[in-house]
Amino acid sequence: MLNKLPKALSNKAQADNQQISLQRRSFMITAAGAGFTLAFLRADMSFADTDLAATTGTKSILPMFDPTIWFEMDRDGLVTVNIAKAEMGQHVGTALARIVAEELEVSWDAIRLHYVDSDPKWGTMVTGGSWSVWQSFEALSRAGAAGRIALIEEGAKLMGASVDACEARDGVVRAGSKTISYADIIRKGNLSRKYSPEQLKAIVLKTPEQRRLIGHADLTLQAIDIPAKTNGSAVYGIDAVIEGMVYARPRLPPTRNGSKVVSIDDSAAKAIKGYIKSIALDDPSDTVPGWVMVFADSFSAANRAAELVNIKWSAGAAATVSEDDIIAHGTKLIADKAVGTLVVADGGVEDAFSKAKQTLEQDYTTSTVLHFQLEPVNAVALFKDGVWHIHTGNQWQSLILPTLAKALGVAETSVILHTYLLGGGFGRRLNGDYAVPAALAAKAIGRPVKMLCTRADDARFDSPRSASIQHVRMAFGENNAVTAMEHHACAGWPTQVMIPAFLAKGKDGKPYDPFSISGADHWYTVGAHRVRAISNDLANSTFRPGWLRSVGPGWTNWAVESFMDEAAQLIKADPLTFRLSMLDAKGINAGSAPNAVGGAARLANVLKRAAEKAGWGSAMPPDTGLGIASTFGQERDMPTWTACVARVKVDRKTGMVKVEKLVMVIDAGTIIHPDGALAQAEGGALWGVSMALHEGTTFVNGEVRDTNLNSYTPLRMADVPEMEFEFVSSTETATGMGEPPTTVVAPAIGNAIFAAVGVRMRHLPMRAEAILAALGKKV
Repeated sequence: MLNKLPKALSNKAQADNQQISLQRRSFMITAAGAGFTLAFLRADMSFADTDLAATTGTKSILPMFDPTIWFEMDRDGLVTVNIAKAEMGQHVGTALARIVAEELEVSWDAIRLHYVDSDPKWGTMVTGGSWSVWQSFEALSRAGAAGRIALIEEGAKLMGASVDACEARDGVVRAGSKTISYADIIRKGNLSRKYSPEQLKAIVLKTPEQRRLIGHADLTLQAIDIPAKTNGSAVYGIDAVIEGMVYARPRLPPTRNGSKVVSIDDSAAKAIKGYIKSIALDDPSDTVPGWVMVFADSFSAANRAAELVNIKWSAGAAATVSEDDIIAHGTKLIADKAVGTLVVADGGVEDAFSKAKQTLEQDYTTSTVLHFQLEPVNAVALFKDGVWHIHTGNQWQSLILPTLAKALGVAETSVILHTYLLGGGFGRRLNGDYAVPAALAAKAIGRPVKMLCTRADDARFDSPRSASIQHVRMAFGENNAVTAMEHHACAGWPTQVMIPAFLAKGKDGKPYDPFSISGADHWYTVGAHRVRAISNDLANSTFRPGWLRSVGPGWTNWAVESFMDEAAQLIKADPLTFRLSMLDAKGINAGSAPNAVGGAARLANVLKRAAEKAGWGSAMPPDTGLGIASTFGQERDMPTWTACVARVKVDRKTGMVKVEKLVMVIDAGTIIHPDGALAQAEGGALWGVSMALHEGTTFVNGEVRDTNLNSYTPLRMADVPEMEFEFVSSTETATGMGEPPTTVVAPAIGNAIFAAVGVRMRHLPMRAEAILAALGKKV
């Protein structure tokens, strides 16, 4: 991620991007030079007017057609699947290619991947929110099936057999004893097949029992991107090299917004061999105000020279802002009932609280979190033949292209983003702001420029996950029945800052950022329910809030699941039993087709299974406890039902927490690539541990305090716990795996700490000194 986009954009992406709506387009299969391509006809084009003249080259485009091309097959039967998603370690290309290969009926070793550059033909280009498989499954399945049908029909003609007598398997069409390969069909046949939207929709796809690739953990079906990553041939953005380029390292101003360069003294830098010059960037897009770019003929020289350039700035208004200021401002905003947006607005909340037999209310906070991806942000920019070419890894090309065009003073069609592998994304590269200074630097110096941030530059320029403050309360009636729940959450809003057109509308008609409140609209039946999302304008103006793997649920789920344990404690109920009592799958929590079939019942199922596997209720050694938590992932209409039980041991003398084991059960519907899903779950869970106990920084004088790994301390190998994962066997809609395992871990650990030593933690990260202080207070 989220890495995640608001529902409004989700709908747009599903309708307009590579995963195009089958109701809007017709489908064309036709010979194209060395092979055949699959394309969608424009909605305003009739088949009768179509020119089927083939073009040359496997990457060529049929000029009469909307070139939304899914895949290509060459004369040797090799299939190239075009991937308009960013590869950042999640094996997205492998997952999407499996969907195509399954229905196309080709052998896995015939599949190749092509990560495409930006182009309007791909529609909305974005990789986040665990969306890729969910959005793509239906359309790619039908594309593969359509290709198979066309090949079978043409193969039947060439063999003199009836279509009904033919079947395809592993790139070969068979009719009794007769066979013909896909490659031969392409060489000898005359592929020309048209599908109307109705015909595409009518294609009968494989049943789960008929699938040979999807869902099978066959070790021979390895992720296609792994060999290049292990043998060193993979090319990341940081590897990009353009002939004639110079290098640049930025000098960042004291505040993200509002800074201005007063003077530049580079006299000392001139002693560095290879140093060229230093230039204050002029940015019409206001993406990097106050930036100074230091140029040299090598990065080493640029890096050394940058340290010697003396720059004076006038700082922006955030120069004195601290993290405490941001949280205090959020607390003030929550207290003001006139601000914010109602996301859930049941009637009867106030009445339920006024009549309650008892109530519970608590505050929860989280620190600022940095992305700290392995590869610092970087970009190469050059101007050639009237077009700006930007070489970099990026998760949301469609977001940054308009900004680049504005910064450069050109039309958006005059900018191309060239795709590279990402050395980590986690949502940082959803915000492609780092491409802007590279482009402006190239424009300023009149040469191709490779801009590379150091680790400290990257941390200071990050779009971090905002600090948050939340207030949650619950009302109980007769027999401790829950009668109402209220949740107020205040944090910086990424969508408001970077793409306000995609803010959603709340129940009261006001705009809000769903990324910053998703998860609070949970699946528990709690009587009258109210959820209010509040934008922290001080956070928004101090830094640029970003989407970090799971975004809002990173704090909302922390509050919800910690609070559920506290509520259970108040009424002396078992935390698991208490949760299950509210997961009744009734009313709005019953679920709906196609994505949320079963609703809360599926969440109850993974909770029960995780508890069973972890030995819930069994006796624990001293200072050791089990904690449980659940999540549905990110969006209610795309839930990945996840439950986690954490086993921890707390050292009362030091406050140190050792996570001994995590047990996680996940229901993500149909699992496309089991090995990839497991890798996603493992990585997500470990980052969940990291953010629960180790990761987090704070703002001091308008900037993050920690800029390198000497003080920013993610999870270390020695602290990795034993982990056990189980995926529910399911044929339901495939949902996302990138984020749910991350958000469920922290509350499970927090609840386990309470079970172990009886202290309740309400701030993330839960560091040893805070636990030790809580233990001291308890004593």
